[in-house]
Amino acid sequence: MSQTLTEIFEHYFDFWKELSETEIEFVCANTRKVSYPKGAYVHQGPLDCIGALLIRSGQLRVYTMSEDGREVTLYRLFAGDVGILSASCVLDALTFDVYIDAEEDTEVLLTDAAAFRRLVEGNIHVRCYAYELATQRLSDMLWKMQQVLFLSADRRFAIFLLEESAQNGSGEIHLTHEQIARYMGTAREVVSRMVKYFNQEGWIKNSRGCIKIIDRQALEQLKGK
Repeated sequence: MSQTLTEIFEHYFDFWKELSETEIEFVCANTRKVSYPKGAYVHQGPLDCIGALLIRSGQLRVYTMSEDGREVTLYRLFAGDVGILSASCVLDALTFDVYIDAEEDTEVLLTDAAAFRRLVEGNIHVRCYAYELATQRLSDMLWKMQQVLFLSADRRFAIFLLEESAQNGSGEIHLTHEQIARYMGTAREVVSRMVKYFNQEGWIKNSRGCIKIIDRQALEQLKGK
């Protein structure tokens, strides 16, 4: 098991070659495989600090929640991504609480928080990696909040479609209006209105549970206006 973990971590973590044999054994001993069924809570904001997650398969959604219960999706994690904000208690300068749910049946490698803290405190390379990754995630979150606060609904929808298409490597987005609304941090009615508008303009073609991009150039122009 340790050898398998070593091979996996060496592939994904730049700092791995900077660890001592003792540190490598320590990480492997404190890492376990965890499976989350679709819809499961992975990390429950300020109530949690489970550790660092390496997603092996599936998809996780990272979001924040207002006092009245409104959710805003900040970003999603896919196979090969690392979830660092689930170990935010380890990073003393990071006080932003997020929630994480499983959007699909998901398998992760979880290095528990206490072990990850020890590694961060004892190895400068791991500490730099953790803060750099946290900074990247906070940048993603800032971009999402800027969209929610400052961009029009049609521009946000164009950005979402293009980003989703790039992520999937396909011109088809297989999501319901409810899912898109959750990912965009808006109401389902807004998404339905945008889908109808984009359909009428000939930019997309909508069918049940699927949006096909027809005029990518038009979406790019709307995104950059």
